[in-house]
Amino acid sequence: MAIHKILIVDDSPTERYYLTDILVKNGFSVSTADNGEDALVKMRADRPELILMDVVMPGANGFQVTRSIARDPELAAVPVIICSSKNQETDRIWGMRQGAKDYFVKPVDAGQLLARIAALGA
Repeated sequence: MAIHKILIVDDSPTERYYLTDILVKNGFSVSTADNGEDALVKMRADRPELILMDVVMPGANGFQVTRSIARDPELAAVPVIICSSKNQETDRIWGMRQGAKDYFVKPVDAGQLLARIAALGA
């Protein structure tokens, strides 16, 4: 199933704009949330086909929200790609163990991100 609807979860307006710009220019429909709690509400309402998740945010962090998504039978089928400034291998491993399908370190490379989205949708 091709991916069209993407939810970006990041507390940085700059990051949200950067990722939205890349995705919209490549034909994706994008919605955004600036924290984990808002993301869970929007997921249930909008049913995105992919989530790009920041880690360091106020309230629930991206690892916690990713784990909540993975454990929720209604949401578990939605893939999560973590996009974080946390660049340690242990962070990547932890993110994957929480249920993420991939882990990118900011600044996210547009070509790599688009290639991964295409692979997930294949």
